[in-house]
Amino acid sequence: MGEFRPVPDVLAHLAGRWRVERTVRDLASGEEGRFEGVTEFGPLAEGGLLHEESGTFTWQGVARPAERTLRVLPGASPGTADVRFADGRPFHDLDLTSGRHVADHPCSADLYRGEFTVLDEDHWRTVWRVGGPAKDLVLITDYARVC
Repeated sequence: MGEFRPVPDVLAHLAGRWRVERTVRDLASGEEGRFEGVTEFGPLAEGGLLHEESGTFTWQGVARPAERTLRVLPGASPGTADVRFADGRPFHDLDLTSGRHVADHPCSADLYRGEFTVLDEDHWRTVWRVGGPAKDLVLITDYARVC
């Protein structure tokens, strides 16, 4: 992939509504699923953003409603974020000041490694590689700002 767009303030950049398209590939079985929906990054009373995602996940030909909620809080340094699950547990840090960031999240014996890239003002992507005894997955998510 080419140039990345530096983001001086990740919270300001993410705020708003995004169209989401995600592919989920199980590398062990070869199965592939797809999520399509929207993500809203809205303000939290205590600062930061509430990340609410909803849409439809299709796996093995069966479509089901899917949703998730994360909290995106101000990070340790200016312009960065601390991403947490809805219940407050830590998920990963996020620093897009260079336009690209890699973060790890251990989950039991599996490791989630995410690469975040900002393509331009209105498009960004995450690629999560999940490996370990329980999972062998690649999740690619493309976000497009909804005007």
